[in-house]
Amino acid sequence: MLIYNIILFIFLIWTMINSLFIPKLHRKTVSNSKKFVSILIPVRNEENNIKPLINSLKNLNYKNYEVILLNDQSTDLTKEYILSSIKDDDRFILIDGDALPTGWTGKVYACHQLSKKARGELLLFLDADIRLHQNTLQSAIHTLQSRSGKLLTGFPRFPVAYLLEKWLVPMQHFLIYFHLPLFFANYTKLQSATAAHGSFMLFDKESYMKIGGHESIKHSLLDDVHLARLMKKHHHKVLLTNITSYVTCYMYTSNKEVWNGFKKNIFIGIGRSVSLAILLTMFYLFFFILPGILLLYGIGQIILFHTVTWLLLFPYIIIALQKFIIDWQTKQKTSICFAMPLIAFTFITLLNASMITSLTKNGYNWKGRTYL
Repeated sequence: MLIYNIILFIFLIWTMINSLFIPKLHRKTVSNSKKFVSILIPVRNEENNIKPLINSLKNLNYKNYEVILLNDQSTDLTKEYILSSIKDDDRFILIDGDALPTGWTGKVYACHQLSKKARGELLLFLDADIRLHQNTLQSAIHTLQSRSGKLLTGFPRFPVAYLLEKWLVPMQHFLIYFHLPLFFANYTKLQSATAAHGSFMLFDKESYMKIGGHESIKHSLLDDVHLARLMKKHHHKVLLTNITSYVTCYMYTSNKEVWNGFKKNIFIGIGRSVSLAILLTMFYLFFFILPGILLLYGIGQIILFHTVTWLLLFPYIIIALQKFIIDWQTKQKTSICFAMPLIAFTFITLLNASMITSLTKNGYNWKGRTYL
């Protein structure tokens, strides 16, 4: 038990050290940059998100930008809400997306169409569920330029309401801060040490075009990571930053959406590797679920025998503290940390469900489309 506790404590220290290598956006209220920015947003059945998104974009302090929205075959009131929100604001352009060609995934093709219309020197791809702080553009541009980057991305702050959302969505930050060596992600061209979040990706347009843009990954269901890896492959610097003070993402509207959204990405995110999925399952069982079982056993000893065995309680305390630190740094609800064993169990259950779906070729369902 002592060795087990030491290993968990090492994980905690590693997480704290690793977090030092993910920079925050520089705080800028004004900008010296004159670069024209094209904000590019694919939207498909986003009637619940589109109005607050457009309002946040209208309030940006950076002046030199355009917003192009692509209505991707929406069947709800998305288009009507866009038109009523932008009215005669000439910074906003709405285009209708073409039918999805064979061999492309939906979002990738939508982003490809948007890139063809963009006039900016910088391209900012956003998802419709994003809200931006008014100083986001100047802060992101300054960080990109001061660090000589060609792509800036990051994982937003996630307000969470539903149970699965509370447990799974902030796990994106946990996986980055714990599993990804952030020094190699931000200071080397090592492609395997790459992460990105497709809801916020700021490209230098010239570099984006040199890698072939979204057309170069037309089959991808993990377009953000694959684009970031391509940037590194072509020797362009990629910055993975903490953007949680500036970018908020309302990802899902139900537990079902949370499940389907993560199920679509999680097994693909590890390269559809069965061996890695099994390894992760065993790892989380032993290091993040077992502490919860030991906690219950330790509490049982206290109740029945009035003795406290701290070596049984420390594993849970350590993993909860590890989750707390990450949630605090990324502006998530820190109280979620106490559910870490349950979160880990849900995570590996979802991972295995995603793997089975892939191996049986049943297809992933998302926004009315099915992907293998």
